[in-house]
Amino acid sequence: MRFLLALCLLFTAAAAADTMHGVVIVVIDGDTVLFKPDSYGAASRAFLKLRLADIDAPEKDQPYGDAATQALTALVLKQRVEVDTVATDDYGRTVAYLRTGALQVNAELVRRGYAWPLTRYRRNAELLDAQREARHIRRGVWQDPAPTPPWIWRRSTREK
Repeated sequence: MRFLLALCLLFTAAAAADTMHGVVIVVIDGDTVLFKPDSYGAASRAFLKLRLADIDAPEKDQPYGDAATQALTALVLKQRVEVDTVATDDYGRTVAYLRTGALQVNAELVRRGYAWPLTRYRRNAELLDAQREARHIRRGVWQDPAPTPPWIWRRSTREK
């Protein structure tokens, strides 16, 4: 029983270690920001590049790319956020969920129609519901009857 309790405490501590607080200092595009964690200290010029987990926003040169960037900017730029780290991607970016207060930013971008949920690795019911809502109301990219997902856009621009 003690072993099980110790194991549970270990997992709880590990999960807590993956949560950071700080300020978004730059919005790069619709799903990438530069984040300064509180733990770095006020004098530090260091930051983390964060990629929002489980979503993909239009590229800057794609229709709605600027609108997606503006939506994310309005939600988080110079705002205090909570970051729940999921992984580090192949480009060295921290992959995470962002929250401002009670608002889950990743889901909000999908709800506003400025990002697609990524379901390749896991299905997130909240994101899928948000996408259904955006499509039904024709928000953001869903104003277009057949919007091109970013992963297809990137593939087609590489082939040119």
